[in-house]
Amino acid sequence: MDVVTIGETMTLFTPKESGMLRHAKSFSMQFGGAESNVAIGLNRLGYQSRWISRLGEDEFGDAMESFIRGEGVDVSHVTRDKIAPTGVFFKEFRRMNDTRVYYYRKESAASKMSPEMLNEDAISDATFLHLTGITPALSKSCRDTMEKAISLAKNSGTQIVFDPNLRLKIWQDEESARHFIKMYAAASNIVLPGLEEAEFLFGVSTPEEYVKQFHSIGCNTVIMKLGKEGSIISSSSVPITRVKGFTVERVIDPIGAGDAFAAGVLSGLIDGIGLHEAARRGNAMGALVTMVNGDSEGLPNRRDLELFMNGNMIDVMR
Repeated sequence: MDVVTIGETMTLFTPKESGMLRHAKSFSMQFGGAESNVAIGLNRLGYQSRWISRLGEDEFGDAMESFIRGEGVDVSHVTRDKIAPTGVFFKEFRRMNDTRVYYYRKESAASKMSPEMLNEDAISDATFLHLTGITPALSKSCRDTMEKAISLAKNSGTQIVFDPNLRLKIWQDEESARHFIKMYAAASNIVLPGLEEAEFLFGVSTPEEYVKQFHSIGCNTVIMKLGKEGSIISSSSVPITRVKGFTVERVIDPIGAGDAFAAGVLSGLIDGIGLHEAARRGNAMGALVTMVNGDSEGLPNRRDLELFMNGNMIDVMR
């Protein structure tokens, strides 16, 4: 197994009309979650991934598990909850470059994840364990699950990749968010922060200084997202270096770009192509996803990714 990831995925309702959500009359049903997006992105590129979560014993849970399994992701460690429901969320395309997201996930099945869900077989065969800062914000039992996953990964030699993926609305308070995100980042081999997350953790500074701050708390490898500017990389063997991004003429839906970036970076690390090229692949994945509506719908296959990275966009759009 190349990558195992743990976290909540929800049923996503997207209005077919632009404008305020109150005026929407019809919706399409999709699925979205940072961890499953990463798993799907990796599978589309030809890698093996496993997604671990807890779903409600309901129609949304059935549809979601079927969809993710259909993408080739291993869902054998997904459990069901007979009482708590599968979470849902809504997107709102108010106007150009103004996409808003509304979550209805309190007391969801995924918030009931517990350490008992995880056994050694769930993680020990993986090269990487991918975690985000969303999961520990959901509940105390989810934090306990994260800690067990980290412990299992360290015992089996699985490398831990952590994306802070800050969602302040679901944290109890800012201080708790800051404490736990720093703790999980320090326990990881590789951290994938964004600029806003770094500012939240360390205050106003430059990207290069943020990278040094992450190193100072124990992060060996830092790959920071800089939006359309690309990313910045650093490790014990690689000096702080900026990696140029890819130009996108029109952004349709920016949600999920960070997850695509993570999938691209992980694919590069699996291939052993070096930190710079792995970040470049992540930049390309993130750019491609913004051109398609949906969390996972824009994740490319390997051929389309290579064409885009080589500047053959016209072939990708055929």
